[in-house]
Amino acid sequence: MNEQRPSTGAEQVTPPGHAAKYAVISPVRNEAQYIELTLKAMTSQTLPPNEWIIVDDCSTDETAQIVEKYAREHAWLKLARRERREGKADRQRGKGVIDAFYFGVQQLADADYQFIIKLDGDVSFEPNYFEYLIEQFASNPCLGIAGGGMYERSADGAHWSLKSAGDHVGGPAKMYRRTCFEDIGGLMPALGWDGVDEWQALYAGWEVRSFAELKFYHYRVMGNATGPLKAKIEQGYGAHAMGYHPFYLIARGIRHMLTPPYIAGGLAMIGAYFQAALQRREQLMSAEVMRYLRRTQLRQLLGGLMGKRMLRY
Repeated sequence: MNEQRPSTGAEQVTPPGHAAKYAVISPVRNEAQYIELTLKAMTSQTLPPNEWIIVDDCSTDETAQIVEKYAREHAWLKLARRERREGKADRQRGKGVIDAFYFGVQQLADADYQFIIKLDGDVSFEPNYFEYLIEQFASNPCLGIAGGGMYERSADGAHWSLKSAGDHVGGPAKMYRRTCFEDIGGLMPALGWDGVDEWQALYAGWEVRSFAELKFYHYRVMGNATGPLKAKIEQGYGAHAMGYHPFYLIARGIRHMLTPPYIAGGLAMIGAYFQAALQRREQLMSAEVMRYLRRTQLRQLLGGLMGKRMLRY
């Protein structure tokens, strides 16, 4: 692991009393059911963003019209339409989302920001959400990636439960210190991007933290669009792409046998991981970072830390 800590010089967070500059990018598709919840949460922030680019990635519902209504009332909110690309699949988890994210980055009018956020269009959060996170960044110059605790509704819809660990920030709402974002080379346009970013940041000496007391609610549970079994298969492929240790992946698959779709889901995850290994599919991180990842995972297994850490994607 690179032991050099991040510099705290030129990129210091703005002192208290001065507004920190942050930009938000939201790749969305067919989010008419939930996006107004996100719009209301964002436009109610005690510290609003300098720019918020919502990328409508070929929606066929009323997503764009809902966004346009809010954009007329808030100068810092912009709708950017991304046209359908011939031959592209309707939904590309991983690559498609990050390609849309970078399309949004290109629309930013001001590149002078201290933080950049990737925010989905199916989340909600409290009015102090980003002000709280900026305070955490200001108090810890080594904090590179942060977010609130991701809560999702139970299968019966009766209650919400925490779905992210303290050392992992849920992909639907991730905030990056700009220097960290640049250190890791941005986001990888591939399945598993929201694990690759964190392992690369950790290897480079940054800290990754989610704050469970700062809740954000994720409404579209992973697997709703593609089906829960396919989602487990994709997680297996993603784990191989990141270089997960096989023992850790097996333990993770066994744990997922306890949640829907139960045994079939865990077996699908494990099978997809080893299928990808046998096919020698591409891996996304350098050998050095993967060695660091595997050493960390083995320490977690040997130390009996197989609880919420197994949620890391």
